[in-house]
Formats: sequence, C-alpha cells, structure tokens
Amino acid sequence: MSLPIRYPHPPMEAETADTIPEGPGWLYEPKWDGFRSLVFRDGDEVRIQSKAGKPLERYFPDVVAAVRAVPATRFVLDGEIVIPVDGRLSFDELLLRVHPAESRVRTLAEAHPARLMAFDLLADERGRTLVDLPLAKRRPRLEAFGKKFLGRGSRVALSKATMSRATAERWLAGGGDGDLDGILAKRLDLPYRSGARDGMVKVKRRKTADCVVGGFRYASRGGTVGSLLLGLYDDEGILHHVGFTSSIPARLRPALTEKLERLVEPPGFTGRAPGGPSRWSTDRSAEWKPLRPELVAEVAFDHVSGGRFRHGTRFLRWRPDKPPAQCIMGQLTGTASDTARR
Repeated sequence: MSLPIRYPHPPMEAETADTIPEGPGWLYEPKWDGFRSLVFRDGDEVRIQSKAGKPLERYFPDVVAAVRAVPATRFVLDGEIVIPVDGRLSFDELLLRVHPAESRVRTLAEAHPARLMAFDLLADERGRTLVDLPLAKRRPRLEAFGKKFLGRGSRVALSKATMSRATAERWLAGGGDGDLDGILAKRLDLPYRSGARDGMVKVKRRKTADCVVGGFRYASRGGTVGSLLLGLYDDEGILHHVGFTSSIPARLRPALTEKLERLVEPPGFTGRAPGGPSRWSTDRSAEWKPLRPELVAEVAFDHVSGGRFRHGTRFLRWRPDKPPAQCIMGQLTGTASDTARR
C-alpha cells in the first residue's frame, strides 16, 4: 500500500481506571462493545487490522464493502467494529464471525451487517499522515471527513465525543446507551501514541478483566473441563495465576474440553502457579493441565486480594480480538501501569 502508515500499525492503548479523569484537556468517548480495528483504504484495496495486528477482512466482508462505498479512496481510520441486532449491539454475533468457513461468514453478514464506529483519523483522504498531530487537531479533521464522506446511510459512522465530564458520567451510568462497555478519556494535547498507554484512560461499567487461560482442571465427574485457570502478565512478562472461573455452561463443556486438550503444553504459568491437590479433592479434579497462552477470556469479579481474585470469577465471553500479552496485572489495581509484553 502507498499510504503513509504501514500495515499493520500498533493501535494506541489505554490505561485502566476506576473513575473518569476530570479537568481541562480531556475528550470523552463511548467505549463500544465491539472489536477494536484499524481500517486502511488505498483505492480498491481495503485492509482491516485487529488490535492484535491480525487481518480481519475475511470475517467482515460487509465492513470491507462499506469502506469501499466511502467516496474517499485513501485514508486510515481507527475505530470499533460492532454488530447491531434488534436495536442492541451483540458481542456474541462478533464472536460467531470468527469462523473458518467463508460461506458461514457470508450468511452471518447478510443476516446482521456489521458497522464501523470511527473515532480517529490517522491518514486523511489526501494520504497525509495525522498521527503526529495532537488529538485536538485530529478530531476536527475526523469530523470534517465524516461530514464530507460519510452519509446518513453509511455503515461507517463517527463515534460521538464530548468534553463534558458530566455527559461522560451519564453515558457510563447508562443514560440511554445500553451498548456501551464503558468510557474512554483521551488527552487532547497528545499525538497518536502507537502502542503506548499514557494518553488514553478506559473506565468500564463493571469490574472485568481479560485473562489468559494458562491451564484447566477437569470436573470431578464426566471427564470434561471443570474450571479454567486464569493468568495475568506482570511488567517483566511473567504469567501469574490469579484465579479461576467455573461458570461454564454444561452444553459447552465437551467441545471446550477437546479444544483445551489440543493446547496442553507446559509450563502454562511462568510465575505464580496453581496449588496442588487438597485432602477434599479427587486426584482428577485437583490435577491441572498447563496450556499454551493462546486463549483470552473476559471474566467479571468482585474483590482482589494479594494480586489475585479473592473469589471465583464469572465467565463472560472469549476475546479472540485480544492479544494474550496485553492481559496485564494492572487490570486488578484499576491502573494499568504494568507494561505488557509487546
């Protein structure tokens, strides 16, 4: 591609916080419940990059078509791919798209077309890079781009933004936007900091964490998975066991067990590891199997103590769009100051 930004381009990341930052110099945006994506358009060529730097075009042919329909023929957008279903965004539909069969993907796309919610412009329609400009200048250029090229019927739309913290608080509280996963606060004075976390803060609606599945235990009966063993990386790139989740629907356990058994490979955790058997557990339920660090699960939790979940967590969903190396300990402290392996 002849664009000034090379594909793939590491997206700007965010720190995790418990509260929305306040004071001058912040722009607040919704954190949509979707797949973070960078979209590259150069003539007829459209490339969609996941947060992990992987290609997504084959899973979202409808987004490729929507981007090709934009009158501008050269640009790079940062945004979120979402799928509306019955007036609400469905993360489950996004997960269904990550399927090996092209025919299945096409069927899903026809039933529930995806949209791109754009929140940054990294290269404009003239092919000029904007990444060195502060957000205070990039956002007006994005809005001008949207006004000129994104019509009312386009499935590429601008994500809303505000400089009012009170408005952001209403969004976070659920004032009419049940599709929000939280709020993003961005520093207006900073350029696009590819791969860095110090210019953007995310505040989620519920206490959740994206964890690497570093191992699993079998259930005491039935020969299927009983619990997933969860891990997070510290700032040295060491994977520590931080807890477990056992809230896996029974109907999903046989297929999940087969998937996990194909990933069995030591050591699983390279730092703090799960404990051994206790006098109350059977040999099979106590034995844990180490896994290659490839799967990422989002879980909900209540309390953290000593750098780990105090209680069992609730499994929410798989995160195939999340690089395992970005599952860091900072999620548990409310400040993602730990640096993930890059």
